[in-house]
Amino acid sequence: MRITAGQLEEFLAEHFPQGARYGTLERLGDGWADMKLEVGDEHLRPGGTVSGPALMGLADVALYAALLTRIGLVPLAVTTNLNINFLRKPVANCPVIASARMLRVGKAMGVGEVYLRSEGNDAPVAHATISYAIPAER
Repeated sequence: MRITAGQLEEFLAEHFPQGARYGTLERLGDGWADMKLEVGDEHLRPGGTVSGPALMGLADVALYAALLTRIGLVPLAVTTNLNINFLRKPVANCPVIASARMLRVGKAMGVGEVYLRSEGNDAPVAHATISYAIPAER
């Protein structure tokens, strides 16, 4: 692992401060990250479920964190594709947990997956696969 959780949190605060609205880093390891979104009214859509954009944002930031453990603190590694399957309704007003892991990290691209769950429930509410372009100069 190239970075610590503290280094990543400092980096995100400086280079991607809006990412904090999508959750907080809980744990970090070599090629993986766990994040938690404390669901509030701003994350809910009509019908009392967590909105798709909130879940996609959480998944994207969690996997970005996992990628950075492998490539270092690279601000210009960007999402090139995000595919998400919504599997079941998350529990409203219950934190959502993202478990992200990299599947492959090459010189120019990284690919990973994220499982999203309502805290205290093992059944996933969504599954995402995400690709990132990695800049040539790191």
